[in-house]
Amino acid sequence: MKNMEKQEIRGEIFLTITAIIWGTSFVVQKVSLDYIGPFTFVALRFILGALLLIPVVLLLDCIKQKNTALSAAGMDSTGKKLFMTKPTVFGGIACGFALFLAASFQQNGLAYTSSGKAGFITGLYIVLVPLLGLLLHKKVRGLIWAGVAFAIAGLYLLCINEGFTIGKGDLIVLIGALFWAIHILIVDRFAATADCLKMSVLQIFVAGLLSCVPMFLLETPTITAILDGAWTILYTAVIVTGVAYTLQIFGQRNTDPAIASLIMSLESVFAVISGMLLLNEVMSIKEIIGCVLMFIAVIITQLPQKDSALQPV
Repeated sequence: MKNMEKQEIRGEIFLTITAIIWGTSFVVQKVSLDYIGPFTFVALRFILGALLLIPVVLLLDCIKQKNTALSAAGMDSTGKKLFMTKPTVFGGIACGFALFLAASFQQNGLAYTSSGKAGFITGLYIVLVPLLGLLLHKKVRGLIWAGVAFAIAGLYLLCINEGFTIGKGDLIVLIGALFWAIHILIVDRFAATADCLKMSVLQIFVAGLLSCVPMFLLETPTITAILDGAWTILYTAVIVTGVAYTLQIFGQRNTDPAIASLIMSLESVFAVISGMLLLNEVMSIKEIIGCVLMFIAVIITQLPQKDSALQPV
Protein backbone atom coordinates (compact mmCIF):
# COMPACT_ATOMS: atom_id res chain seq x y z
CA MET A 1 0.00 0.00 0.00
CA LYS A 2 2.81 2.41 0.91
CA ASN A 3 4.61 1.59 -2.32
CA MET A 4 1.43 2.36 -4.25
CA GLU A 5 1.05 5.68 -2.43
CA LYS A 6 4.64 6.58 -3.28
CA GLN A 7 3.99 5.80 -6.93
CA GLU A 8 0.88 7.99 -6.90
CA ILE A 9 2.80 10.87 -5.29
CA ARG A 10 5.63 10.45 -7.81
CA GLY A 11 3.11 10.50 -10.65
CA GLU A 12 1.49 13.68 -9.36
CA ILE A 13 4.91 15.34 -9.05
CA PHE A 14 5.72 14.41 -12.66
CA LEU A 15 2.40 15.88 -13.81
CA THR A 16 2.99 19.07 -11.82
CA ILE A 17 6.37 19.53 -13.49
CA THR A 18 4.62 18.97 -16.81
CA ALA A 19 2.13 21.72 -15.98
CA ILE A 20 4.97 24.10 -15.07
CA ILE A 21 6.71 23.48 -18.38
CA TRP A 22 3.50 23.87 -20.36
CA GLY A 23 2.62 27.08 -18.54
CA THR A 24 6.00 28.72 -19.13
CA SER A 25 6.01 27.69 -22.81
CA PHE A 26 2.62 29.18 -23.76
CA VAL A 27 4.11 32.58 -24.55
CA VAL A 28 6.82 30.92 -26.68
CA GLN A 29 4.18 29.29 -28.87
CA LYS A 30 2.50 32.65 -29.41
CA VAL A 31 5.79 34.34 -30.32
CA SER A 32 6.67 31.57 -32.80
CA LEU A 33 3.81 32.72 -35.04
CA ASP A 34 5.83 35.88 -35.76
CA TYR A 35 8.37 33.73 -37.59
CA ILE A 36 6.76 30.60 -39.02
CA GLY A 37 3.35 29.06 -39.72
CA PRO A 38 1.56 26.96 -37.10
CA PHE A 39 1.96 23.61 -38.91
CA THR A 40 5.65 24.30 -39.58
CA PHE A 41 6.17 25.03 -35.90
CA VAL A 42 4.32 21.89 -34.78
CA ALA A 43 6.11 19.67 -37.31
CA LEU A 44 9.62 20.90 -36.49
CA ARG A 45 9.20 20.89 -32.72
CA PHE A 46 7.84 17.34 -32.70
CA ILE A 47 10.31 15.84 -35.18
CA LEU A 48 13.28 17.48 -33.47
CA GLY A 49 11.96 16.44 -30.06
CA ALA A 50 11.65 12.83 -31.20
CA LEU A 51 15.14 12.80 -32.73
CA LEU A 52 16.61 14.12 -29.49
CA LEU A 53 14.92 11.36 -27.49
CA ILE A 54 15.85 8.43 -29.76
CA PRO A 55 19.50 8.21 -28.49
CA VAL A 56 18.18 8.27 -24.91
CA VAL A 57 15.80 5.40 -25.67
CA LEU A 58 18.55 3.34 -27.32
CA LEU A 59 20.97 3.94 -24.44
CA LEU A 60 18.44 3.04 -21.74
CA ASP A 61 17.33 -0.02 -23.70
CA CYS A 62 20.93 -1.19 -24.00
CA ILE A 63 21.51 -0.72 -20.26
CA LYS A 64 18.28 -2.54 -19.47
CA GLN A 65 19.23 -5.51 -21.62
CA LYS A 66 22.62 -5.80 -19.92
CA ASN A 67 21.31 -5.52 -16.37
CA THR A 68 18.03 -7.38 -16.65
CA ALA A 69 17.48 -11.03 -17.49
CA LEU A 70 15.26 -11.65 -20.47
CA SER A 71 11.74 -12.71 -19.57
CA ALA A 72 8.96 -14.33 -21.56
CA ALA A 73 7.00 -11.06 -21.68
CA GLY A 74 7.91 -8.92 -24.67
CA MET A 75 9.62 -11.72 -26.61
CA ASP A 76 8.83 -13.19 -29.97
CA SER A 77 8.65 -16.91 -30.86
CA THR A 78 12.44 -17.13 -31.20
CA GLY A 79 13.01 -15.86 -27.67
CA LYS A 80 14.46 -12.52 -28.80
CA LYS A 81 13.35 -9.46 -26.92
CA LEU A 82 11.15 -7.15 -28.99
CA PHE A 83 12.30 -3.53 -29.20
CA MET A 84 8.68 -2.37 -29.07
CA THR A 85 5.71 -4.34 -27.78
CA LYS A 86 2.27 -4.11 -29.38
CA PRO A 87 0.85 -1.85 -26.62
CA THR A 88 3.79 0.52 -27.12
CA VAL A 89 3.31 0.66 -30.90
CA PHE A 90 -0.48 0.95 -30.84
CA GLY A 91 -0.38 3.43 -27.97
CA GLY A 92 2.29 5.55 -29.64
CA ILE A 93 0.42 5.73 -32.94
CA ALA A 94 -2.94 6.48 -31.30
CA CYS A 95 -1.42 9.13 -29.02
CA GLY A 96 0.44 10.59 -32.01
CA PHE A 97 -2.77 11.15 -33.96
CA ALA A 98 -4.46 12.78 -30.97
CA LEU A 99 -1.36 14.86 -30.20
CA PHE A 100 -1.12 16.10 -33.80
CA LEU A 101 -4.75 17.21 -33.85
CA ALA A 102 -4.65 18.79 -30.39
CA ALA A 103 -1.43 20.73 -30.95
CA SER A 104 -2.38 21.79 -34.47
CA PHE A 105 -5.78 23.17 -33.49
CA GLN A 106 -4.30 24.96 -30.49
CA GLN A 107 -1.45 26.52 -32.47
CA ASN A 108 -3.75 27.61 -35.31
CA GLY A 109 -6.26 29.03 -32.85
CA LEU A 110 -3.58 31.20 -31.24
CA ALA A 111 -3.33 33.13 -34.50
CA TYR A 112 -6.93 34.38 -34.15
CA THR A 113 -7.57 34.72 -30.43
CA SER A 114 -5.91 36.12 -27.32
CA SER A 115 -3.70 33.95 -25.17
CA GLY A 116 -6.10 34.50 -22.25
CA LYS A 117 -9.07 33.06 -24.08
CA ALA A 118 -6.96 30.28 -25.56
CA GLY A 119 -5.74 29.32 -22.09
CA PHE A 120 -9.27 29.18 -20.69
CA ILE A 121 -10.75 27.27 -23.60
CA THR A 122 -7.87 24.77 -23.69
CA GLY A 123 -8.34 24.25 -19.97
CA LEU A 124 -11.84 22.98 -20.65
CA TYR A 125 -10.28 19.56 -21.23
CA ILE A 126 -10.52 19.10 -17.46
CA VAL A 127 -14.29 18.93 -17.96
CA LEU A 128 -14.14 16.90 -21.14
CA VAL A 129 -11.94 14.15 -19.63
CA PRO A 130 -14.49 12.94 -17.04
CA LEU A 131 -17.35 13.45 -19.50
CA LEU A 132 -15.63 11.32 -22.13
CA GLY A 133 -14.71 8.89 -19.37
CA LEU A 134 -18.40 8.39 -18.64
CA LEU A 135 -18.89 7.30 -22.25
CA LEU A 136 -16.17 4.69 -21.62
CA HIS A 137 -18.00 3.52 -18.47
CA LYS A 138 -15.37 4.96 -16.12
CA LYS A 139 -16.43 5.86 -12.60
CA VAL A 140 -16.07 9.52 -11.64
CA ARG A 141 -16.10 10.38 -7.95
CA GLY A 142 -18.35 13.15 -6.71
CA LEU A 143 -15.33 15.05 -5.42
CA ILE A 144 -13.91 15.12 -8.93
CA TRP A 145 -16.95 17.06 -10.12
CA ALA A 146 -16.51 19.51 -7.23
CA GLY A 147 -12.88 19.90 -8.26
CA VAL A 148 -13.93 20.48 -11.85
CA ALA A 149 -16.27 23.27 -10.74
CA PHE A 150 -13.50 25.03 -8.79
CA ALA A 151 -11.05 24.53 -11.67
CA ILE A 152 -13.40 26.08 -14.22
CA ALA A 153 -14.01 29.08 -11.95
CA GLY A 154 -10.25 29.44 -11.38
CA LEU A 155 -9.45 29.20 -15.08
CA TYR A 156 -12.09 31.82 -15.85
CA LEU A 157 -10.68 34.29 -13.33
CA LEU A 158 -7.15 33.62 -14.54
CA CYS A 159 -7.67 33.91 -18.27
CA ILE A 160 -10.78 35.89 -19.18
CA ASN A 161 -10.23 39.64 -19.27
CA GLU A 162 -12.99 40.61 -21.69
CA GLY A 163 -16.49 39.60 -22.78
CA PHE A 164 -16.51 35.91 -23.68
CA THR A 165 -17.56 35.39 -27.27
CA ILE A 166 -17.01 32.40 -29.54
CA GLY A 167 -14.97 33.65 -32.49
CA LYS A 168 -13.05 31.74 -35.13
CA GLY A 169 -9.97 31.30 -32.98
CA ASP A 170 -12.03 30.35 -29.92
CA LEU A 171 -13.79 27.60 -31.84
CA ILE A 172 -10.51 26.23 -33.23
CA VAL A 173 -8.94 26.12 -29.76
CA LEU A 174 -12.09 24.48 -28.36
CA ILE A 175 -11.76 21.65 -30.90
CA GLY A 176 -8.14 21.34 -29.80
CA ALA A 177 -9.27 21.00 -26.18
CA LEU A 178 -11.42 18.03 -27.18
CA PHE A 179 -8.40 16.29 -28.66
CA TRP A 180 -6.29 17.10 -25.58
CA ALA A 181 -8.91 15.29 -23.52
CA ILE A 182 -8.87 12.35 -25.93
CA HIS A 183 -5.07 12.28 -25.74
CA ILE A 184 -5.19 12.05 -21.94
CA LEU A 185 -7.60 9.12 -22.09
CA ILE A 186 -5.50 7.31 -24.71
CA VAL A 187 -2.39 7.72 -22.57
CA ASP A 188 -4.34 6.34 -19.61
CA ARG A 189 -5.38 3.35 -21.73
CA PHE A 190 -1.84 2.33 -22.75
CA ALA A 191 0.52 3.75 -20.08
CA ALA A 192 0.19 0.76 -17.72
CA THR A 193 1.26 -1.84 -20.31
CA ALA A 194 3.47 0.09 -22.73
CA ASP A 195 7.09 1.21 -22.47
CA CYS A 196 6.46 4.83 -21.46
CA LEU A 197 9.59 6.39 -22.95
CA LYS A 198 9.33 4.52 -26.25
CA MET A 199 5.64 5.31 -26.53
CA SER A 200 6.42 8.97 -25.88
CA VAL A 201 9.04 9.09 -28.66
CA LEU A 202 6.74 7.28 -31.08
CA GLN A 203 3.76 9.57 -30.41
CA ILE A 204 5.92 12.67 -30.87
CA PHE A 205 7.43 11.35 -34.12
CA VAL A 206 3.99 10.37 -35.49
CA ALA A 207 2.59 13.82 -34.64
CA GLY A 208 5.56 15.45 -36.36
CA LEU A 209 5.18 13.40 -39.53
CA LEU A 210 1.46 14.09 -39.72
CA SER A 211 2.14 17.83 -39.34
CA CYS A 212 4.46 17.76 -42.37
CA VAL A 213 1.50 17.14 -44.67
CA PRO A 214 -0.39 20.40 -43.98
CA MET A 215 2.96 22.20 -43.58
CA PHE A 216 3.88 21.61 -47.23
CA LEU A 217 0.31 21.88 -48.53
CA LEU A 218 -0.78 25.03 -46.72
CA GLU A 219 2.43 26.86 -45.81
CA THR A 220 5.69 27.91 -47.45
CA PRO A 221 8.41 27.47 -44.83
CA THR A 222 11.77 29.07 -45.60
CA ILE A 223 15.18 28.43 -44.07
CA THR A 224 15.51 32.11 -43.11
CA ALA A 225 12.20 32.16 -41.23
CA ILE A 226 12.99 28.89 -39.50
CA LEU A 227 16.42 30.15 -38.37
CA ASP A 228 14.87 33.39 -37.10
CA GLY A 229 12.41 31.41 -34.96
CA ALA A 230 14.85 28.62 -34.13
CA TRP A 231 14.92 29.45 -30.43
CA THR A 232 11.18 28.90 -30.10
CA ILE A 233 11.46 25.57 -31.92
CA LEU A 234 14.43 24.41 -29.83
CA TYR A 235 12.81 25.32 -26.53
CA THR A 236 9.54 23.57 -27.29
CA ALA A 237 11.30 20.59 -28.90
CA VAL A 238 13.68 19.89 -26.03
CA ILE A 239 11.81 21.03 -22.92
CA VAL A 240 8.13 20.94 -23.84
CA THR A 241 8.10 18.04 -26.30
CA GLY A 242 11.02 15.91 -25.16
CA VAL A 243 10.69 16.33 -21.41
CA ALA A 244 7.09 17.31 -20.61
CA TYR A 245 5.23 14.78 -22.76
CA THR A 246 7.45 12.00 -21.43
CA LEU A 247 6.81 13.08 -17.84
CA GLN A 248 3.09 13.14 -18.64
CA ILE A 249 3.11 9.49 -19.70
CA PHE A 250 5.14 8.39 -16.65
CA GLY A 251 2.93 10.52 -14.39
CA GLN A 252 -0.35 9.18 -15.76
CA ARG A 253 0.75 5.58 -15.22
CA ASN A 254 -0.36 5.76 -11.56
CA THR A 255 -2.76 8.71 -11.62
CA ASP A 256 -6.49 8.80 -12.30
CA PRO A 257 -7.05 10.54 -15.67
CA ALA A 258 -9.53 13.06 -14.24
CA ILE A 259 -7.08 14.00 -11.47
CA ALA A 260 -4.25 14.09 -14.00
CA SER A 261 -6.16 16.55 -16.17
CA LEU A 262 -6.80 18.82 -13.18
CA ILE A 263 -3.13 18.84 -12.18
CA MET A 264 -2.01 19.53 -15.74
CA SER A 265 -4.57 22.33 -16.03
CA LEU A 266 -2.39 24.20 -13.52
CA GLU A 267 -0.41 25.29 -16.56
CA SER A 268 -2.62 28.40 -16.50
CA VAL A 269 -1.42 29.22 -13.00
CA PHE A 270 2.22 28.75 -13.94
CA ALA A 271 1.69 30.80 -17.11
CA VAL A 272 0.67 33.74 -14.91
CA ILE A 273 3.57 33.18 -12.51
CA SER A 274 6.13 32.92 -15.33
CA GLY A 275 4.76 36.14 -16.82
CA MET A 276 5.36 37.90 -13.50
CA LEU A 277 8.90 36.56 -13.13
CA LEU A 278 10.07 36.80 -16.74
CA LEU A 279 8.05 39.69 -18.13
CA ASN A 280 7.50 41.74 -14.95
CA GLU A 281 3.73 41.38 -15.29
CA VAL A 282 1.59 42.28 -12.28
CA MET A 283 -0.97 39.75 -11.05
CA SER A 284 -4.37 41.23 -10.29
CA ILE A 285 -6.54 40.29 -7.32
CA LYS A 286 -8.82 38.40 -9.68
CA GLU A 287 -5.90 36.34 -11.01
CA ILE A 288 -4.68 35.58 -7.49
CA ILE A 289 -8.15 34.32 -6.58
CA GLY A 290 -8.08 32.21 -9.72
CA CYS A 291 -4.79 30.61 -8.65
CA VAL A 292 -6.23 29.85 -5.21
CA LEU A 293 -9.32 28.22 -6.74
CA MET A 294 -7.14 26.08 -9.01
CA PHE A 295 -5.10 24.81 -6.09
CA ILE A 296 -8.28 24.14 -4.12
CA ALA A 297 -9.54 22.10 -7.07
CA VAL A 298 -6.45 19.89 -7.02
CA ILE A 299 -6.60 19.46 -3.23
CA ILE A 300 -10.28 18.47 -3.37
CA THR A 301 -9.57 15.71 -5.86
CA GLN A 302 -7.02 14.19 -3.47
CA LEU A 303 -9.48 13.87 -0.59
CA PRO A 304 -10.77 10.35 0.14
CA GLN A 305 -14.46 9.68 -0.43
CA LYS A 306 -16.00 7.09 1.86
CA ASP A 307 -19.41 6.76 0.27
CA SER A 308 -18.93 4.77 -2.92
CA ALA A 309 -22.57 5.39 -3.81
CA LEU A 310 -21.53 8.88 -4.78
CA GLN A 311 -19.48 7.48 -7.66
CA PRO A 312 -21.55 7.76 -10.84
CA VAL A 313 -20.88 5.33 -13.65
